[in-house]
Amino acid sequence: MSARDGDGWIECDCGNKHWGVHGAAGILLIRGSSILLQHRAPWVHNGDTWGIPGGARDSHESIIEGALREAVEEIGIEPALVEPLETFLDDHGNWSYNTVIARAADDLVAHEINDESHEVKWVELEDVTRLPLHPSFENTWLQVKEILTSYLP
Repeated sequence: MSARDGDGWIECDCGNKHWGVHGAAGILLIRGSSILLQHRAPWVHNGDTWGIPGGARDSHESIIEGALREAVEEIGIEPALVEPLETFLDDHGNWSYNTVIARAADDLVAHEINDESHEVKWVELEDVTRLPLHPSFENTWLQVKEILTSYLP
């Protein structure tokens, strides 16, 4: 088993092509009534859209481990400043995407640390749909937003 054995494309039972042979995970950070979104670079799959940091899970990673690793790699967060609250499952049969909903400490800092991101910023919940969203994030946003409301101040 290699340290990074999750990279690769897979066709799910729904007929769509997804990145992550063992599924994928991302982290949705909430602070107050805002969430942290990542503007994806044009060259990446579904580029020039907004979504959450995430990517392929490796076979040995838990959902939370995979989501946190991806966030560290993509936006440079400090995992100790993140409190996982709940996980939302987008199940496609033989492939799934898990969104880890987590509270960010007030002093958590995020920034673009590689060429996969153009920008990261805090966005008020009511303004999220004003951005061009990653198609998969857009498809689940209303369900995820409903979960988020239980964690608002």
